[in-house]
Amino acid sequence: MEAKAVAKHVRISARKARLVANEVRGYGYQEAMDILKFTNKKASDMIIDLLNSAVSNAIQVNENVNPQELFISKIYVDDGPIMKRYRPRARGRASRIRKRLSHITLVLSDKAKETEGK
Repeated sequence: MEAKAVAKHVRISARKARLVANEVRGYGYQEAMDILKFTNKKASDMIIDLLNSAVSNAIQVNENVNPQELFISKIYVDDGPIMKRYRPRARGRASRIRKRLSHITLVLSDKAKETEGK
């Protein structure tokens, strides 16, 4: 069984979010939560919310699923749209500020199904 959760237009650059996403890939639900709680990055809070959403989606699909048996099979961060702003500079000029957004996708799988396939 797989459960998916997607967070779109998250106000963090994809490069910074990938640092945290790479840390929890392949871990079980509880281990990933422990790692994220003690990670001192802005993206860790966003991924905690996304992980809880994915677990909720898994329970919605199958009520008998145990969250302790789920693990992160896929997590990836894609670039989102870029908000363009301008900052006044000297002599009436302006420089562009690019505020980056990202899309974070997380897929949970069941350990029992993963071991049966191999």
